[in-house]
Amino acid sequence: MFLQKLTNGLLFIYFLFITIVAPLFDGQTILPIEFFPKLLIDLKSNYAQENNDYLISEKPHFFVGLVWVELLLQWPLCMANLYGILNKKSWVKKTCLIYGVSTATGMVAILSELYNSGKGSPRVVSIYAPFMAFAIICILNGLTTKSSSTVNLTTRPAMGRKKRA
Repeated sequence: MFLQKLTNGLLFIYFLFITIVAPLFDGQTILPIEFFPKLLIDLKSNYAQENNDYLISEKPHFFVGLVWVELLLQWPLCMANLYGILNKKSWVKKTCLIYGVSTATGMVAILSELYNSGKGSPRVVSIYAPFMAFAIICILNGLTTKSSSTVNLTTRPAMGRKKRA
């Protein structure tokens, strides 16, 4: 029970962060730059230059596609998960699982690119890696049962039938 509350607390903070950052920061990858204030544009540009994040500066096609998935699928799931965690909804584990699988799939592509291209510095990898870690936490959270009670799978319930006299 304590571990589930701790997990929900960590995921709540993570989902809140993503809910805010995804449209403001990642949205600049796919939407017209005129939609964003100069402060946010400069922040993203400075990040890309300081960290030598070529995915942000070069915008390879696969990365742009993953950002579309993030904004069209994962971002709404983040908002749903925030609501679900706050209101203790029974479906939150399912939406958490969906989010985790989708994010992990994208992160495998991104981390593979960073490792195999020779362009990804250890610093850039360390920036992206926590997103994979949270994706795994979401998957594990989604796969755990809601109840801590055990289920006996070896005995069958008694059938309600009449005895012969």
